[in-house]
Amino acid sequence: MREEPVVQVRGLVKRYRSKTAVDGLDLTARQGITAVLGPNGAGKTTTVEACEGYRRPDAGEVRVLGLDPIADAGRLRPQIGVMLQSGGVYSGARADEMLRHMARLHAHPLDVDTLIERLGLGSCGRTTYRRLSGGQQQRLALAMAVVGRPALVFLDEPTAGLDPQARRATWDLVRDLRTDGVAVILTTHHMDEAEQLADDVAIIDAGRVIAQGSPEALCRGGAENTLRFTGRPGLDVASLLKALPMDAAAAELTPGSYRVTGNVDPQLLATVTSWCAQHGVMPDRIAVERHTLEDVFLELTGKELRS
Repeated sequence: MREEPVVQVRGLVKRYRSKTAVDGLDLTARQGITAVLGPNGAGKTTTVEACEGYRRPDAGEVRVLGLDPIADAGRLRPQIGVMLQSGGVYSGARADEMLRHMARLHAHPLDVDTLIERLGLGSCGRTTYRRLSGGQQQRLALAMAVVGRPALVFLDEPTAGLDPQARRATWDLVRDLRTDGVAVILTTHHMDEAEQLADDVAIIDAGRVIAQGSPEALCRGGAENTLRFTGRPGLDVASLLKALPMDAAAAELTPGSYRVTGNVDPQLLATVTSWCAQHGVMPDRIAVERHTLEDVFLELTGKELRS
């Protein structure tokens, strides 16, 4: 097990003309699964691309497996796997040909047939890449990233566009990578995915890491004092707040999704349900829940996480 960080970023700066995409960012990722979250334009993609060696920093230091992704690219590339949203595949190549070609480039690849079966690619092996569905292209890109048994793999939204069954299969594969000692850097816009998979979460906004820790640590605090309900969008939250005790708070996090925090006891629950009845609101769901990663993200950035 590698004790030193698999990724160490210090003071990373990357500018595109007059825009500063990454502004003195510090990030440490260790063995296990690290999820990188951030709203559009936060700088997460640029940061990950700098770690992969696709972006040259304007300032700062990047080390991946102890190597410089630019200066030591020849030594680093055989040790990492990269899954790109664009797939990185020649459009006229057949799926199984590309995967077997990638396997031959490595000394100890995973068994290709087993990987094809596990990711549900058996039926499209002879199909050219451009004729695959979006989900099939996504699964092929994932397979190509991991087939060489890398020490570290970068996965860019690996379940985007996948159906629930394929998504769960991908989760299982990512967990198995961790079990096999492969470090994973995962970018995702699915909060539940980060909570389910990640050992560590880094939240990036405005070109900096604004919070980092395990999902449990980030969500700790007030977890037992959160009540949630769903209803029609645009309810009069100010009116609800007046009905609540002084130490309570209420907010519409996303359209139709409401959160009440404070001393969540039977009296507060009764107050909320009574207010709903008085205002003709039939909640689709009401529950006392723990603080979620989405709560933390919205509180820190004030923005929804979008792909």
